Amino acid sequence: RKLRTPVKSELIVPSREMAEAIAAEWDAQEEKIDPLTMPVTRSANAAIDKVGPMHTEVAALVSEYGGTDLLCYRADSPEGLVKRQSEAWDPLLEWAADTLSAPLKSTTGVMHVEQDAAALENLAKRVSDMDKFQLAAFHDLVGMSGSLIIGFATIHGFLPVPELWRRSRIDEDWQVEQWGEDDEASATEAGKREGFEHAARFYFMVKKG
Repeated sequence: RKLRTPVKSELIVPSREMAEAIAAEWDAQEEKIDPLTMPVTRSANAAIDKVGPMHTEVAALVSEYGGTDLLCYRADSPEGLVKRQSEAWDPLLEWAADTLSAPLKSTTGVMHVEQDAAALENLAKRVSDMDKFQLAAFHDLVGMSGSLIIGFATIHGFLPVPELWRRSRIDEDWQVEQWGEDDEASATEAGKREGFEHAARFYFMVKKG
């Protein structure tokens, strides 16, 4: 039978790999369907029902992260955190300048830094060129990491996905090292990491035959 999305659109996906993943998720369901165990189905539904009809708006929302990118806002102390941010984030900004033609400036503290308009336009064009399935995944990559550049680094394979996630959590990991971690925060963080890694897998499924 044909599968349909929550708003009754036909669930037509762009690759065999994605279709097979969705079929496997449905085959694994018991009497009661549990959407939480069906991440590929959920992402495909979101692409068709939510991103498709509002592609321009979603692309604009995601592109806005370029003006406030996580990688551009640095601590001025303590020295250990400053060094860790620099080691993790400088190579990503250099990559973006070289590969995406999008040089972004960094600053310390919370004062807003005005980015080059041409660089932001270049990034926005790359986002708007994505199809609805790519954009659904990219929206999650950027939203979960807080960084448009980390999103692009993920889909371009600049570094392994777990390493890019780690580089998005420099501040959080530093806080845990200083003050310890509670179970609830640890579970939340694990869920975010899982969501980020799923979004990367879903993006790459779009490109497969």
